[in-house]
Amino acid sequence: MKFSSSDLRRWCRILHRDISYIFSGMVIIYALSGIYMNHRDTINPHYTVSRTEVVITELPTAAEMDKGAVLALMEKVGVSERYTKHYFPKDNQLKVFLKGSSTLEADLQTGNVVYESLRRRPIISPMTTLHYNPGKWWTWFSDIFAIALIVITITGLVMLKGNKGLIGRGGIELIIGIAIPVLLLIFNS
Repeated sequence: MKFSSSDLRRWCRILHRDISYIFSGMVIIYALSGIYMNHRDTINPHYTVSRTEVVITELPTAAEMDKGAVLALMEKVGVSERYTKHYFPKDNQLKVFLKGSSTLEADLQTGNVVYESLRRRPIISPMTTLHYNPGKWWTWFSDIFAIALIVITITGLVMLKGNKGLIGRGGIELIIGIAIPVLLLIFNS
């Protein structure tokens, strides 16, 4: 039995299609989390931070600020997280730690109260964690994924023949695709 170039292209189409379907979810996960990671100086991929500032008149003094007074202050501000602990980093400066990394800070002289709430991003945060390689099992899976991407690329390159394939337009597009990152590396060095 003779294996022709049309047989090779047919098998490339089959492999390309099936492996692409299997790993398309991972391509989307890496692409979305990669966008967040590229912009992590402006967007925290793991948490959303909301900041609320209010002014409350007639706050207790530092000496009167016990756990009960802190809980009453939290209620006035509308804080729903559980109280963990509080302390005074400076005179008349109250800092309250809340469950889940949220904080409440109050200037007892001016009545300025700042509540910062941290919420874990439900979808993006776990996807971004995958970029950090969360464990040995993930190393194996990501290696398989990398090999699959190589197979998808190679099968895609040889799938078409003629002016749409490597000899024609496909070859020009391949050269452009290689030239862009090379030029960016040269000009960013």
